[in-house]
Amino acid sequence: MKKNETRISEFILLGFTEVRRLQLLFFSILFVSYILTIMGNAVLIILANTDYRLHTPMYFFLWNFSILEIGFTTVVTPQTLSHLLMGNKTMPYVGCMIQFFLYLHLGTTEFFLLAVMSCDRYLAICNPLRYPSIMSKSLCTSLVLGCWVGGFLSIIGPCLLLLQFPMCDSNILDHFFCDITPLMNLLCGDIRILESFVFVTAVLSLLGTLTISVVSYINIIKRVLRIPSAAGRKKAFSTCASHFIVISITYGSCIFLYINPGQESKVEFAKIVAILNTIVSPLLNPFIYSLRNKQVREALKDLILRQLVAIAKGPGKS
Repeated sequence: MKKNETRISEFILLGFTEVRRLQLLFFSILFVSYILTIMGNAVLIILANTDYRLHTPMYFFLWNFSILEIGFTTVVTPQTLSHLLMGNKTMPYVGCMIQFFLYLHLGTTEFFLLAVMSCDRYLAICNPLRYPSIMSKSLCTSLVLGCWVGGFLSIIGPCLLLLQFPMCDSNILDHFFCDITPLMNLLCGDIRILESFVFVTAVLSLLGTLTISVVSYINIIKRVLRIPSAAGRKKAFSTCASHFIVISITYGSCIFLYINPGQESKVEFAKIVAILNTIVSPLLNPFIYSLRNKQVREALKDLILRQLVAIAKGPGKS
């Protein structure tokens, strides 16, 4: 039975642990991971925009995906680092609601963009002759904007509905950031409609975009298997393998968090999965794409050489 309604001005996030040494250990690990995430994705954005070899639809979508990853992890990680370092676990109500909205918006936008990237790979491999004419710059830009708009429209309903419910007299969130599931546990009143709305939204945005990606890759695999050249098959599979790894990590963690029933009995495990989704996945993505791709490695090598030459010349030298 829900407790009495009250006006909450701030939340207390329980986080990972009360042990100070473990908090500092987690801070160190998350801080290094966050810095590497920002650097890795930023380098990918710079390379895709400055190297002519990467001025293709695939890398256009990839650097936009990196922007999403930077935003997605930044919504959660700095606040978590602050709580771990300072020991202060409070968060203002408004700040919590903003974090909750941005987290859902950026995450859902990623699903749409991953589906678009899968379709892009399908067209590139299965319709290589028509691909340049189909994937024009204007269409690519429209698709990215459509992902942002689609992400917003998908989550605005559940967010507004959640705000209509009053909070009960507890302001303790058993999580390290303001996610929708722990927030719903603090609401008063009959929230069955909200729970159904959130579930349907999660199924449509997660499984809907996942279906598009799976169908695209099934057709890609069928096409690749018909390539007579072993080198050609290897190249095609190598390109798609990076996308498939990212999709597996992203969708696997989110399906557990937002579609899998009975999460209340696995709170601690849910936190671990959330770390995988909000911190580990954004960290791995640029390295998965860059280390497996010869063009990116060559572009990075050229960028480093240019910077070294510029440093060697020094200021004021031509």
